[in-house]
Amino acid sequence: MTLKEVIAGAINPALALLPAKMDTAAARVQLLAIGLQESRFLHRRQLGNGPARGLWQFERGGGVRGVLTHPASREHAYRICGIRGVEAVAAAVYPALEADDVLGAALARLLMWTDAWRLPAVGDVQGAWNMYIRTWRPGRPHPETWAGLYAQAVTEVRGAHVGVA
Repeated sequence: MTLKEVIAGAINPALALLPAKMDTAAARVQLLAIGLQESRFLHRRQLGNGPARGLWQFERGGGVRGVLTHPASREHAYRICGIRGVEAVAAAVYPALEADDVLGAALARLLMWTDAWRLPAVGDVQGAWNMYIRTWRPGRPHPETWAGLYAQAVTEVRGAHVGVA
């Protein structure tokens, strides 16, 4: 899936379901960079038969449960689940992520929303990496691929003219 397809088919519709203040260029860059890092927007199941699902690679007891229970995201997550026709429980959301990219993008944005730190500015590669590590807590992080994937995300968002200088 190309980044343009991800933006049009998952990110734009997901952000339209969330409060307008959640739709920023920094959020879009981070969504693309994390999706690239996690699945390259190719894999809906973690390689090696791991537990993560969806393009943003959520685990049932990790990101899914976190977004459904965190005070900053819970209300939004329940509303999004209702709109997407998924019961707002981890046992239902987790398998739905394999087929519902809008749900995945919305939950990914909500997971970032739960972070106590401000979203890193567009172009802050290290700040973006730090946020990814804090919020996704990957078991085997690959810092060597981050800068290149992050640069792709920045280029795509700047090319889309989403208010990025």
